Amino acid sequence: MKGTVLYEVRDDVAILTVDNPPVNPLSDGVRNGLYESIVKAEEDSDVKGIVLTGNGRAFIAGADISEFGGNVEGKSLNEVFRKLEFCDKPVVAAINGIALGGGLETALCCNYRIADINAFVGLPEVNLGLLPGGGGTQRLPRLTGPSEALKMMLTGSHVPAKKALNMGIVDQISENILEDSIEFVKNIASETDAHPKVRDKNDKMLEAKSNDNVMVEAQAMAAKGRKGQFAPGQIIKCVEAAINLDDFDEGLKKEGEYFLECLMHPQREAMIHIFFGERAASKISDVPKDTKIMDIKKAGIIGSGTMGGGIAMCFANAGIPVHIIDQDEENLKRGISVIEKNYDFMVNKGKLTSEQKDSVFGLVTSSLNYSDISDCDIVIEAVYENLELKHEIFKALDQHVKPEAILASNTSGLDIDSIASITSRPEKIVGTHFFSPANIMRLLEVVRGEQTSNETLATIMAIGKKLKKAAVVSLNAPGFIGNRMLFGYTAQANMLLLEGALPHQIDQALESFGLNMGPFRMMDLVGLDLGWRARKLSGKESPLHAKIGDELCEQNRYGQKSGAGYYNYSEGSRAPNPAPENEATYEKISSENGFTRRDITDEEIVDRCILALINEGADILSEGVAQRAADIDVVYINGYGFPIWRGGPMHHANALGLEVVIEKLEKYKEITGSDVYKPSEMLLKLAKDGLKLGEAPSKEERKEKLGFEMSSVANNF
Repeated sequence: MKGTVLYEVRDDVAILTVDNPPVNPLSDGVRNGLYESIVKAEEDSDVKGIVLTGNGRAFIAGADISEFGGNVEGKSLNEVFRKLEFCDKPVVAAINGIALGGGLETALCCNYRIADINAFVGLPEVNLGLLPGGGGTQRLPRLTGPSEALKMMLTGSHVPAKKALNMGIVDQISENILEDSIEFVKNIASETDAHPKVRDKNDKMLEAKSNDNVMVEAQAMAAKGRKGQFAPGQIIKCVEAAINLDDFDEGLKKEGEYFLECLMHPQREAMIHIFFGERAASKISDVPKDTKIMDIKKAGIIGSGTMGGGIAMCFANAGIPVHIIDQDEENLKRGISVIEKNYDFMVNKGKLTSEQKDSVFGLVTSSLNYSDISDCDIVIEAVYENLELKHEIFKALDQHVKPEAILASNTSGLDIDSIASITSRPEKIVGTHFFSPANIMRLLEVVRGEQTSNETLATIMAIGKKLKKAAVVSLNAPGFIGNRMLFGYTAQANMLLLEGALPHQIDQALESFGLNMGPFRMMDLVGLDLGWRARKLSGKESPLHAKIGDELCEQNRYGQKSGAGYYNYSEGSRAPNPAPENEATYEKISSENGFTRRDITDEEIVDRCILALINEGADILSEGVAQRAADIDVVYINGYGFPIWRGGPMHHANALGLEVVIEKLEKYKEITGSDVYKPSEMLLKLAKDGLKLGEAPSKEERKEKLGFEMSSVANNF
């Protein structure tokens, strides 16, 4: 069995210490240990009370996710909780650190809760497609009131100790948690035999019975922040039961039924897949675990625009001093001003205090001179996508920045090896593709050059963790993982437009599938003119899929920046409005290119766009550009708005069944004639062998290198 509970009696108090490093989940050994320890304390007449705490930095971080859906060994969680709740001696939860999910639920079964001043609590099961299944939906509302409990459970947010005290979740906070808890339980045991149980606190339930707004607000919150997800609705139903059922145990029974429905729902598997996928993504298969990691004490950023400023905020937020360089003083002033406004906005929203803002913003410095970043441990270039400009910058950085420093490029698809080749430290060159806005978006594509050292890679992955990013390694190929896949997706959306669908129909179909934003809204946001201007400069003819977009640019319809693109936009608003005047353009371009416009179903729209992602993703995996299928899913969920409850495009392919995916690809290959739908060799092989994406044969059977030249792939972009 995994984990144990240490038992000690000190001054007539039984101290139960959960010991299941590193975060003390409620594994089978912990559950059995808790049950047996409570029995032991009850049977010892000298023991006056019990203190339950955790070893290390965690109280109890939650249930053991690896056990979900499997056979339970020994005591079940509900048996342990019942034993704890009805213990005949007072029990204090000494919350020494994180108490999440089942950890907080454990504490709610205790008579009293004392939290370390730095502890935090939460019920984040919704992030895994689940609901708190250990009584959390029934007990937490009795302490905080249903409205606050629903906010916690629907957002999955972590609540710091001081706020938990104000909300009524904990009874005290302490800087000497164990000693104070022992003293507290001794005193309370001598004062009374009647110790409160959370299950008996019904005042807030009675108040909520006459307030319909609680449920209405919760449903609105779930619809906005958890679109398409199953678990939030189940959480709301659980709290509704807590309010309306007079018998607490009936509420627990309802919670168990709704939990089981979540457990059996495909969204749970998809979301847990991503949970483990993000953790696996940080491990690089051929980089030893004991690889040295550089200590990053100071960072430099080249460029003070949107990306440069956002990246600087990431470092400052992590407590790392950062210095921004720009060649233009006005640009630099504007960039620093934007950073300060972002922090002021956070203060106004209550996310930072003024003191915290001053402290964090104080870590950001700036100047016009490269010499001011000579002592940086990492410098990230964040200028626009121009390879010649990046070459110039890296030559300068190579001369000015200390030789042992890492030099990184925030590029979305340019050749990292080309950039490395003009420096004297190719082993220290790496791509760090942040996503905009960098201070908010979680994805970080880490691009491994041919000569990037293990130390450089390990250091960047460690930085990614410190910056709270979902970092994924990609080999150096055009578009890397995300943008290479995006090309086929947006090209197919544009082909559907040529063939007869309209932008709003395509967007609505894909947003109903679960994407945060449809492709035409996204293209309007990014700007239709970027590719158009590049093609005009080079003299290249518009590719078929870009002809309508390029024609709109000829009419000065560049997207949101010009107030008109595929949609129209009101001044100061990002909301898309219909643009019926574009339909004549669609008809004209379709006709000129031999298309008779036709009615296209939403099913075809979703199939063609999502299959393009899946098929390209399989090629990326087979070529070794991505290490594992789950890495691709992590990229698409954290960087491109793919619905987490579908688990990413690769997981979605597995859920459909690879035979079904191949059948659909062959169908659309026949309809369109496009090689985009020629089934990937990897898909064909996996389906033949009865395997799934992510269950590929041995690593030796995969290509060890890209197997193609940069230039040949670049022709497809």
